[in-house]
Amino acid sequence: MADVVIYSSNYCPFCMRAKQLLASKGVQFREICVDGQPAVRAEMTRLTGGRTSVPQIWIGNTHVGGCDDLVAAQRSGQLDALLAG
Repeated sequence: MADVVIYSSNYCPFCMRAKQLLASKGVQFREICVDGQPAVRAEMTRLTGGRTSVPQIWIGNTHVGGCDDLVAAQRSGQLDALLAG
């Protein structure tokens, strides 16, 4: 299974939804919280090509995007293929 990284905030409902979706699939992920961490948020923004919102999700080397992107990947059947690596 591919490594999953999610940049998130403790107070973000979209982050919670994305983490719940991943957990419902039995996916373990590494969470990087940007709360009060301007350098971490800046690194996330750089890695995403300018996106500043959370969550930002990577599966392996693929930047999936945010929660809506993750849900869309699930609905289209692409999420399982990404997770399989």
